[in-house]
Amino acid sequence: MAKRKITNTVALAVLGLLQERPMHPYEMATTLRERLKDSSFKLNSGSLYDTVEALVRHGWIEPVRTVREGRRPERTVYAHTDLGHREFLAWLDELLRRPVPEHPKFAAAVSYLGALGPEAAADALAERVEHLTRHVEEIERVLASTVGAGGLPRLFMIEAEYLLHVARAELEWTRRTVAEIRGGSLAWPEAERTDQGWTWSGQERGGNG
Repeated sequence: MAKRKITNTVALAVLGLLQERPMHPYEMATTLRERLKDSSFKLNSGSLYDTVEALVRHGWIEPVRTVREGRRPERTVYAHTDLGHREFLAWLDELLRRPVPEHPKFAAAVSYLGALGPEAAADALAERVEHLTRHVEEIERVLASTVGAGGLPRLFMIEAEYLLHVARAELEWTRRTVAEIRGGSLAWPEAERTDQGWTWSGQERGGNG
């Protein structure tokens, strides 16, 4: 398989939006945020415009007209090219079929949870529970306001369903781990620093000290 010329997933978001209709970059950004897709794509104005330029440069999209709204400056509207449409479908198919390592930062931090000690670890995870709870509530709100009742088809927001399931699973795991630490069932081995590094004794201490 030839190496794809563009691999930035913001490009995937742009190409996906242009499946619906031609758009200018400001409309793309607004639509992505309204649909909570900035949770799936690392999105900011600079990265979006740079991506649009790259897609034009490689012939995947092309300008089709300019529009002006009120006193705002003219905006260029873009659409797929035939090449861009083919590349989008091939890229999408590849990403759906083949899991790839994503190296989440949270998993990296959890691997060294023991370094904090039980009290600090429980406190840190408890704060994460608060953030995750708000995140779950926000996804639920967006789904309720965008899907059904004459809104978007469910398929247009199905990745938000996936993100909601992932967030709920992480929230459940984090809550359970906090409870295990504070209840003492997830015990911390006693550690001692030596010239050769850390050594672990057979004794363990639970979340209550």
